[in-house]
Amino acid sequence: MNDHKNAPSPARRPTIADVAEAAGVSRTTVSHALNDRGQVDPRTRERVKTIAASLGYRPNLRAQRLRTGRSNCIALLSSMPFAVAGGPSRLGFMMEIAATATEAALKQGLALVLVPPMQEARGLLDELDIDGAVIIEPVANDPQVEQLQRRGLDVISIGRQPAMSRALPYVDLQGGATGRMLLEHLRTQGARRIALLIGEQPRHSYVDVEQAYRDFCHEYRMDCLVARADEAGGEAAGARACQALLQQHPEIDAICAPVDAFAVGAVSALQSLGIRVPDDVMVATRYDGLRARNCTPPLTAVDLHLEQVASLAIELLFEHINGSNGRTLVRAPAAELVARESTRSPVGSRSEGP
Repeated sequence: MNDHKNAPSPARRPTIADVAEAAGVSRTTVSHALNDRGQVDPRTRERVKTIAASLGYRPNLRAQRLRTGRSNCIALLSSMPFAVAGGPSRLGFMMEIAATATEAALKQGLALVLVPPMQEARGLLDELDIDGAVIIEPVANDPQVEQLQRRGLDVISIGRQPAMSRALPYVDLQGGATGRMLLEHLRTQGARRIALLIGEQPRHSYVDVEQAYRDFCHEYRMDCLVARADEAGGEAAGARACQALLQQHPEIDAICAPVDAFAVGAVSALQSLGIRVPDDVMVATRYDGLRARNCTPPLTAVDLHLEQVASLAIELLFEHINGSNGRTLVRAPAAELVARESTRSPVGSRSEGP
């Protein structure tokens, strides 16, 4: 007979005890090996996984949940409205992060729930059966963060949460350095009267870029021209802010608008006034998404390496969920400028003033 002594009956689902017996180790060792936890010799870990696969073992998720108290599910959310986080197609900043975050979560044995940036979703945060959450660029005193923390859940952020005495663990998007990169590019292209168009909300990507802008203006002895728009207004809000800027400061020759929706709105406003982009006014933005690429002219933007950012965020949350004294800060890869037509410098058309 070819029956294996340790093989379970075909009619019975293999258990962790069957894997332990076949591998000659304890059930605890099997559990640690299969879940990549604890101190297990790498060779033993791989052998246990091989034997488990050969036996067709699958964990009993209900029993596992009762034993650990975990749902093996996390949430991804943002307080940015779809008007800026997604746009008409809803394939923007948030969804690009979500695509990679879902894959990264699955590799850690976690399912990911995407919580849309809608007021109605706030009421669900107390009911979602999750172990933790990743929030994209939270505002200061973000109510979603406070709501999740009241439940005792681990929360980490993509982008620093500003004005916090005890900051969330976060993936640093290096907003100040990214803003400086855009400003230096505009100046290199010949711009000398650069305005900054940011959101009204207290978000790191505005706070950090504004500080970088004010430092930049001080260094080059330029006037600080800062306009603010409401995120909920999307492109239309960017257009209105641009028009107001031009009425007060018609000498502007460049606009740095970190939010792509505001940048596209600014281009629309400029063109409606007969102002040429980039010949009369250059426009640059931060997020290199569909809006930036499909704008006419295409917008100079920044590759933030969001795939790597999303993976780093999931790893960071996983560390904290597992109680392994997770890191409090992880730096994202350095952003890279993607120069396009919106900041092309017409030869001989600009002053080389101070």
